[in-house]
Amino acid sequence: MHETPTPRLGGVAIFSAVILSGALAPAAVSDPYRDFILATAILFLVGLLEDLGVSISPRKRLLACAAASLAAIWLLGVWLPRLGIPGVDTYMDLWLVGVPMTLLVTTGVANGFNLIDGVNGLASLAAMAAAVALAVISHGIGYEIMVSLALMLAAAIFGLFLLNFPFGLIFLGDAGAYTLGFVLSWFGISVLLNAPEVSPWAILLTVFWPLADTLLAIVRRKQRQKDSLAPDRLHVHQLVMRTLEIHVLGRGNRRLANPLSTVVLAPFVLAPPMVAVFVWDQNALAFWSVIAFLILFFGSYAVAFRVLRRIPRKNGKRPLQARDLLKS
Repeated sequence: MHETPTPRLGGVAIFSAVILSGALAPAAVSDPYRDFILATAILFLVGLLEDLGVSISPRKRLLACAAASLAAIWLLGVWLPRLGIPGVDTYMDLWLVGVPMTLLVTTGVANGFNLIDGVNGLASLAAMAAAVALAVISHGIGYEIMVSLALMLAAAIFGLFLLNFPFGLIFLGDAGAYTLGFVLSWFGISVLLNAPEVSPWAILLTVFWPLADTLLAIVRRKQRQKDSLAPDRLHVHQLVMRTLEIHVLGRGNRRLANPLSTVVLAPFVLAPPMVAVFVWDQNALAFWSVIAFLILFFGSYAVAFRVLRRIPRKNGKRPLQARDLLKS
């Protein structure tokens, strides 16, 4: 859809804004926040190399995310304090339990934002929603330092969003997507560390869409007997984009179908973070909200194939087949 070279270095702007936010951060957290930025730089640099044309496999990028999290744990001396699961939380203070769970969560969120960065504005919209939701929750618990940090991040993302949506004048790139997911996951951990009343499930709701898409990708690839890290073209946003092309706009209109996909998906991307700000101190309700959204997410994806195959295409030809959705 892009007829001219498009820069993939939006991550440089995002990481620069994170560095700037370190200079503007409240004095009480300026030193640990600089240490956190240093840990984030590991993942940012690996993503930047990929954006500049150096081939780095998804497995190595995940390892870079784990290394960045280990660096953050070492420099800050903290990790994910609880999961909101009775019995399990008792052991989260043990590094043998807490550290691996922290790596799993932070790597999952970072990778998830990279996976959903496939249509203009989707990843940045999800990241803005997560940042604002964390700011609202932090305000509710009186954690004003995180309000400042989260809103500065949201402002930085909005600047890129204006150039990425609707017509993709610049892309987040791997450096941007991984950095956003990593920073947001650690912001969520910071909220949990500073407010025992906040539910981990509510924090998960703030980044629900990238995590759900990652889980769906793993399940889908296992069912097709593919490598869990092997790329495919069956993400939700990709199916929506090609469906709009085939059923609504007609072939050759991807320049419109791409941003329109974000518009179609926006309510579903924004709903979980919005729910999070209402249930942040109700662990059971937050948990069942996650379950409900997962059922809706997986259920709607499964039903979509069956429904779409019965709808005539815009050009009047045969109904959509599964292989049509696999085509670029």
